[in-house]
Amino acid sequence: MNASTGIDARLERISTDGAYLIVPMDHGITMGAVTGLKDIESTIDGVTRGGADAVLTQKGIAPRVHPNKNGAGYIVHLNASTTIGPDENDKRPTGTVEEALRAGADAVSFHINVGSTYEPGQIEALSELTGEAARFGVPVLAMAYARGPGVDSTDPEALGHAVRLAEEVGADVVKTGYSGDAESFEHVVESTRLPVVIAGGSRGTDRETIEMVRGAVDAGGAGVSMGRSIFQHEEPEKIARAVSAVVHDDLDAEAALTEAGLALEA
Repeated sequence: MNASTGIDARLERISTDGAYLIVPMDHGITMGAVTGLKDIESTIDGVTRGGADAVLTQKGIAPRVHPNKNGAGYIVHLNASTTIGPDENDKRPTGTVEEALRAGADAVSFHINVGSTYEPGQIEALSELTGEAARFGVPVLAMAYARGPGVDSTDPEALGHAVRLAEEVGADVVKTGYSGDAESFEHVVESTRLPVVIAGGSRGTDRETIEMVRGAVDAGGAGVSMGRSIFQHEEPEKIARAVSAVVHDDLDAEAALTEAGLALEA
């Protein structure tokens, strides 16, 4: 049996018809128990009720995920750093594919900072991970950011390079930063055959969040992997519903906000 059968089956568990609404909540290891993560159980329940296809955490949080994810997919993130450590770009491995599977994961993810001084080691680690994951039939979400000295994290050329790197080393889905508008993001999407999802970054207004999602989808993106903009929202279920309306129902920003009951707060 081809291992790709397992990869395809598990990709279906973390997406809907090839579109992705992933809510990463691994920020507790990076930033501490920030708003939305102390009672992560309620947040997971809310965002999955709102339409999230999958949630993502570090392996140790798995027991708090499964009872609350309402049948959504689960991704285990396999490297990390902290905001109080010597360099946040220096992501180090925190687990293996086998550990992720024991934790009930449908997929694994790994962060790489393309252009940073840690890029060589992170390329090596991601390459090893994709090989290990393929043996188990587990999909890999590569979080490939353009970050480092002299690197513009919104430059479409740099972002295009980052997503292509992810494909070249064997990832199945790639997450990267948004270039700022649909026209420039088309280059990023066209740089790879992998599904490209955008990061949310630090939280903006509801309208800014949804218009960014709309732009990424208009450019051919496959959806979002959006953390703080969703889990730090006063009503995570509603903002997840608005994002889902764009990603899964192809609504425009105004209609998505209205459907989610957020239009007046935008």
